[in-house]
Amino acid sequence: MTTRLDTSDEARRDPLREPHLDLAFEIRVDVAEDLHIGRGANERLAFTPIIGGTVDGPLLHGEVLAGGGDWSVQRDDTFQLEARYLIRTEDGATIDILNRGYYRETANPESPYFRTAPVFQTDSAAHRWLTEHQFLGLARDEDQQIRIRVFVVR
Repeated sequence: MTTRLDTSDEARRDPLREPHLDLAFEIRVDVAEDLHIGRGANERLAFTPIIGGTVDGPLLHGEVLAGGGDWSVQRDDTFQLEARYLIRTEDGATIDILNRGYYRETANPESPYFRTAPVFQTDSAAHRWLTEHQFLGLARDEDQQIRIRVFVVR
């Protein structure tokens, strides 16, 4: 199945208009315990192994493959994140994800700031649209699972 993303006349006429976000899919990444690596007095470097997960949504279905990981650098109360892992789609394609972002607690403990900007690589013709668009991820930590709603920016 080839996914086509519409480019409206409005977008062609005004490329600097306010962006519109459409839900593409949700990734649920299963993670193991953090491994402390070190750094210095004001920073903490850690690695979180990715051990599996799922991908489901209107534009993509598949599984997160075990073997990737998330490197985080904590400075004060903010974590700078860089995760890299693979997805296998339901049609058998393999997609590489590099997902960078930030996490920090907010005044409302139910709603921390957890945003990412995933970038995808694949040579699958059916999923090439992933390599041709910008995405925004809204994430949440849910007890050994990271839930990321991925939106395509139009």
